[in-house]
Amino acid sequence: MANKPTRDVLGIIFQNFWKSLRPRQFRGNYIGEDYFGNKYYEIPANPSIGKRKASRWFEPADKEAFDQELTAEWEAWLRGRREEPPTREELVKNLQIMEMKKRNAAELEATYSKQKDDKAIPKQVDGPTIGTYPKYKEYEFIPGREPPEK
Repeated sequence: MANKPTRDVLGIIFQNFWKSLRPRQFRGNYIGEDYFGNKYYEIPANPSIGKRKASRWFEPADKEAFDQELTAEWEAWLRGRREEPPTREELVKNLQIMEMKKRNAAELEATYSKQKDDKAIPKQVDGPTIGTYPKYKEYEFIPGREPPEK
């Protein structure tokens, strides 16, 4: 018969302590850069030491600004929604599509802003005004008072 595995508590504690003394990676591997100038880094997952997910972060181009703009592709990679980082070709292609949509929107705005509909309802002034509500003889205009005679 084969030897049954035993639970050696002291052995497990010693093994975990010994593994904890191994050198760890503190600096990440440079992965890429976006067109805003942000640099992206990753420390890969290492299941042998109990690290199941990769650590991913970025260094902003402007160190002082806390609200950096990120591209959608890099943000998806940072959050773990995609395995592979975006390629330069993918970023350029999506940037061209975004610029084309901006141009098309500007053309549509220029085309349709010139044509005003004369039959359009004029905008109402913010807040209630006395003339905007219908008046009925059977209802009070001001509670407790008779409606004004016209």
